[in-house]
Amino acid sequence: MAIVSARVPTPNARTYMLQLSKHWGHRLDVTQFEDSARIEFGHAVCELTARPDALMVEVSAAPKDLERMQAVVVDHINRFAFREGPLPFEWTRTDGAAETPTSA
Repeated sequence: MAIVSARVPTPNARTYMLQLSKHWGHRLDVTQFEDSARIEFGHAVCELTARPDALMVEVSAAPKDLERMQAVVVDHINRFAFREGPLPFEWTRTDGAAETPTSA
């Protein structure tokens, strides 16, 4: 599995985390806690942690699926964040791999 993470600055992190959990909870396995959530896509996992000033996002997937999963997560978060405009995602590889994906 390849793993990337991003710190997404927003004062609405908890709201977006809850909205995503509810949205995806209708068809995916979602484990939700007060300030974090884990969404299992079968072939990938997205973990969200809400902080007062940012949404922490971690995506784990097979290397061939990683970019697509990043795009899915970014697209869905930005749908809920439409009042703020597109949020900045600065992705960093956190699995020790040398390659760093581009920002989405």
